[in-house]
Amino acid sequence: MGEYDGIKALVTGGGSGIGRATAELLHARGAQVAVLDLDPSGAPEGTFGIRCDVSQDDEVRAAVEAAAEQGGGIDVVVNNAGIGAQGDVTANSDDEWHRVLDINVLGIVRVTRAALSHLRTSEHAAVVNTCSIAGWAGLPQRALYSASKGAVQALTLAMAADHVREGIRINCVNPGTADTPWVGRLLEAAADPAAERAALEARQPTGRLVSAADVAQAICYLASPGSSSTTGTVLAVDGGMYGLRVRPS
Repeated sequence: MGEYDGIKALVTGGGSGIGRATAELLHARGAQVAVLDLDPSGAPEGTFGIRCDVSQDDEVRAAVEAAAEQGGGIDVVVNNAGIGAQGDVTANSDDEWHRVLDINVLGIVRVTRAALSHLRTSEHAAVVNTCSIAGWAGLPQRALYSASKGAVQALTLAMAADHVREGIRINCVNPGTADTPWVGRLLEAAADPAAERAALEARQPTGRLVSAADVAQAICYLASPGSSSTTGTVLAVDGGMYGLRVRPS
């Protein structure tokens, strides 16, 4: 028997990076997994992909219903879809602020809202939101991204309070700088990619970037039926970046 046998899970942004690693791990542990992504062709083997743009409410509702129909319900929602942004508070236009907040924050609202009726009938209902170290630590040149992730963290706690009496657990993970395609693109665009990678690794006490697999393990822990007493929790997966103050080596 697998830990997730009989569990029906939905993962947004599951076609790459943290989302793909999470979908793979949930499937390996016995879950039936629907991957909602702009490019569902990236869905891992053994899962089923559904095209979904989390910025479009009608598309979200249709995709969630398709996942529920194909899987026979929804027990777990992993809200992982999101985009990044760089710069200080002057760097991004109003349109970019609206776009990032729409995808990173309202995307979670749309997906969770659409899945709520299914979660209410589940015996093991859980929602896990992918937040960020930027949600609770000040990082340079990340004003817009940090604002969106701070909102995700606050939203997670508010939703956890709203739905705890319905038996729906809601938590989030706060990864540090993760070795994902998005970070890879940032490194490629840097003047000195090797130096930039070294700087990102050095600011995490473990001395390395967080892997997508590290975050997937944390998400699967929070979503597991075995974590029935864990809700309203913000779990750091950041190599000690937020909580530790170590001396430079």
